[in-house]
Amino acid sequence: MGAQQREYKQRIGSAQGMKKIFKAKEMVAASRISKAHARVLATTPYADALTQAIGAVATHSQEAQHPFLQADRAQSGRVAILLITADRGMTGSYSHNAIRTAEELANTLIDEGKTPVLYVVGRKGEAYFRFRNRDPHRAWAPYSEPELGSLGQDIAHTLTADLLSEDPETHLDELYLVGTRFLSRFKQAARASRLVPMQLVDAEDHVPGAFPLYEFAPDAETTLQELIPRYVESRIVNLLMQSMASEHAATQRAMQTATDNAQTQIDKFTRLANTARQAEITQEITEIVGGADALAGSGRTER
Repeated sequence: MGAQQREYKQRIGSAQGMKKIFKAKEMVAASRISKAHARVLATTPYADALTQAIGAVATHSQEAQHPFLQADRAQSGRVAILLITADRGMTGSYSHNAIRTAEELANTLIDEGKTPVLYVVGRKGEAYFRFRNRDPHRAWAPYSEPELGSLGQDIAHTLTADLLSEDPETHLDELYLVGTRFLSRFKQAARASRLVPMQLVDAEDHVPGAFPLYEFAPDAETTLQELIPRYVESRIVNLLMQSMASEHAATQRAMQTATDNAQTQIDKFTRLANTARQAEITQEITEIVGGADALAGSGRTER
């Protein structure tokens, strides 16, 4: 076998090995999407119920107040951006889209005279900003999928403390969440949404002029003090789980594309190897025929 054929055979073997890896990762990601989506569906009703409950308290109690419900919280000019990215590679454009959305939001805040403060989840986002000498204020990386609930609680406690802090160097006026919403297995969207100050509407339908009777125990203000931290935590946990489901879907698509590309390379080098083999055979036949013609022309015969 010629050197050229050996090179092609090595490349074919390498592409076949990579194809097996990509296919395996694609199948693993596909198997995890359904479970991740089920967790999203399980946490969404709880967050929606908390929204309705807080809306009921805020709407039907004039005495209840909470710092997160204040429309004007401007004190320090600092605005938190919680960015959720992947903790590993091979996820296609998943992390890139989330980072781009966060960058666009940060530029908008700077134009408004505010100071964006980055809170980053995932090694991809952390590495992106550290490489550009813009270290995040706080980063959570690495993290694992089974720990999303406890991770969300830790993030919520940290952000809530900074939002309620009286220190001008720590206090946050607003909180934005930037993550990837899981719309379907084939469609995900990176979006930014404001969580604080909260905009709540009583979701209960009622006849105009007739209001339902509410009774809060022990009182409306204490109820808000209990509900709002849980609401913030539930929204962060829900977004973490949506982002994880989106990450699995992005990984599946990326690995499917990589598998197809590996097969394309296998087909390409197989054709080149066959062409080189045919060329060697043709060359050998040509040399044999040429040698026979030379012997015939000289008048000599082989013994």
